Amino acid sequence: MNEITIIKPSTNAEIKRLMTFPRSLYKSDPNWIPPIWSEEKGLLGFGSDPFYERNQVQTFMALRDGQVTGRIAAILNVGHLERYNDGVGFFGFFESIDDQETADKLFAAASQWLKERGCSIVRGPMNPSMNHTVGLLIDGFDSPPFFMMTYNPPYYEKLIENAGFTKSQDLFSFWGKVDMLPKVREKYLHTAEMIQERFNVKLRPLNKKRFTDDYEMFLDIYNRSLTNTWGFVPMSEREIKTMAASLKWLMIPELAIVAEIDGKPIGATFCLPDYNPRIKAINGKLFPFGFIKLLRNREDAIKRIRVISTNVLPEYQMSGLGLVLLNALVPKALECGVQEAEFSWVLESNQFSRGSLEKGGAKRNKTYRVYDKSIV
Repeated sequence: MNEITIIKPSTNAEIKRLMTFPRSLYKSDPNWIPPIWSEEKGLLGFGSDPFYERNQVQTFMALRDGQVTGRIAAILNVGHLERYNDGVGFFGFFESIDDQETADKLFAAASQWLKERGCSIVRGPMNPSMNHTVGLLIDGFDSPPFFMMTYNPPYYEKLIENAGFTKSQDLFSFWGKVDMLPKVREKYLHTAEMIQERFNVKLRPLNKKRFTDDYEMFLDIYNRSLTNTWGFVPMSEREIKTMAASLKWLMIPELAIVAEIDGKPIGATFCLPDYNPRIKAINGKLFPFGFIKLLRNREDAIKRIRVISTNVLPEYQMSGLGLVLLNALVPKALECGVQEAEFSWVLESNQFSRGSLEKGGAKRNKTYRVYDKSIV
């Protein structure tokens, strides 16, 4: 058997092979969801994405006897280095057959590229940052991921750890069904109402007529509220505007709640329908007709949501306002006919959020891991 060769894809044919490799790798896995082709192309650095206005990426592809056996992206996150000054570079978009040589050579190539740019540690998976999809699935392989969550074969854990990586941080997702809500609300409704009255909190959904402005406001709260979160790097103004324009078509405004005090937005929570079954049906291709199929009749037909984020400005954190937001979300979700919800993701180190979800009866259903390795 010939050795593995590592190349940097540059031609259109090579780029297409790198991007289509996961589709052949997962063709027999019913739980895998294909990425949205146009979005992944930008995030891999082959298209336009504002993340790379200041950051850098280099992809590598592994070949044996002319056949693709794996891929990886090395990511230089300038914002992270400026914020933390810790020498950390990142890997992401890792895919591989069950072959240690392939994995080792891909990690070596990514590490060398990062080392040449001054990094001393490689961390991942980040696809390509904490503001996108994060982590390696290590527990919870029995069901498909919710929208914008990662998925991979169980053997990836072995490949990564055998390559010398060790755990840096775990992330959890929590799941609940609608029939769990009455008991939970009975337990927390009075507390949420007391907190809302104490701070004189006004609650409202996102404004459909001013959706872009409202969503940019939410992302500003997101940036400011996560200042002390492990590994967080705020999105740039261009990233905020681009993400707001993208999610404008995906969000159901009633499933996004804003909390205001004295007319000032101080917190927000928002959900997205679980589009993954539809993305699988269109094979990740939005054009020419996939976009229509993705959004058609979504309010009535999609019964699963992902609660992506509940954020409160730092000066109001630890005051229970997150509970107020989630309490306000429940009747809206019921009106939309939601049957299941996933809260994802939650950092292992975020004891407050983890405890709140666990006390509220949510079940931990999946665990994701971020790894570190020193570059030698």
